[in-house]
Amino acid sequence: MSERLEDTAAAIVADGKGLLAADESSGTIKKRFDVIGVESTADSRRDYREMMFRATEAMRKYISGVILYDETIRQKAADGTPLVDIIKAAGAIPGIKVDTGAKPLAGFPGDTITEGLDGLRERLADYYKLGARFAKWRAVIDIDLTRGVPSATSIASNAHALARYAALCQEAGIVPIVEPEVLMDGAHDIDTCYEVSKATLTKLYTELYAARVVLEGTILKPNMVISGKKSGKTSNPEEVAEKTIKLFRETVPAAIGGIAFLSGGQSDEEATANLNAINATGPHPWKLTFSYGRALQAAAQKAWRGKAANVAAGQAAFVHRAHMNHLAALGKWQPTLEQAA
Repeated sequence: MSERLEDTAAAIVADGKGLLAADESSGTIKKRFDVIGVESTADSRRDYREMMFRATEAMRKYISGVILYDETIRQKAADGTPLVDIIKAAGAIPGIKVDTGAKPLAGFPGDTITEGLDGLRERLADYYKLGARFAKWRAVIDIDLTRGVPSATSIASNAHALARYAALCQEAGIVPIVEPEVLMDGAHDIDTCYEVSKATLTKLYTELYAARVVLEGTILKPNMVISGKKSGKTSNPEEVAEKTIKLFRETVPAAIGGIAFLSGGQSDEEATANLNAINATGPHPWKLTFSYGRALQAAAQKAWRGKAANVAAGQAAFVHRAHMNHLAALGKWQPTLEQAA
């Protein structure tokens, strides 16, 4: 089984390809739709995602897989074709978000623990039958030094949950994407992000080893090392690249299947520029690509606005962003290419 897991992991980080994170919960997608004046219904959510999945140029050339939400992996397109089949027909791999969200960690104000381990073995078997070949679990590590957040207990609890999830995925023949997200929402500087990310990744790999997870059949979905949004400081792509690669060389085994960054609230172009700077400083021991949600979709949502007449415009916006991130995953992106579009 491990050989097949390794093959799937390798396909996820194939040269110049990355993941489309289309696994927004019903609450999150409603917020996105509110901004563009679209009512969030099962049909509107399906129409929006179908628009992206049918953007053949992006899906074939630049997208290796799609992370889906429970509703979406079961949905059919307007013509009755399962959305999973549309993704597969484009040569991409269907995946699934399996955690049930971050909840307050009892006794530790400001810290969270991600839930969803109960019944996971059975859910994974169901998702495998529905076509999922990789999964995602997101741990949330906030930084608020004034409150002692994150605590060592929070980091340890989340790393342990990620390891248990990963072991269950591999048992089911599904590649686990482990996502320990150190949030960029706080007022912290880039060095604090580095230290917290280092503590988190060090603990994560200790737990993955202890759980006998086959590292070659895993993908890491980490944050970049970046200043907090409320710090008033902007890190340039070169600094982000330097500190992020230093962090990974200190904490991430070369054996893993690859690394697919989350965008974590960065703007579209910022997420592309930082990924490009990271890859331009290579070669690295791992493939480094994207697993972006908002940074791939925001422009497409604005162009689409829920209207069938705007599908082509929405697809064009999605293809452009996917192309830019494809180039960044190869270290070949230039800011001038954004203006050209």
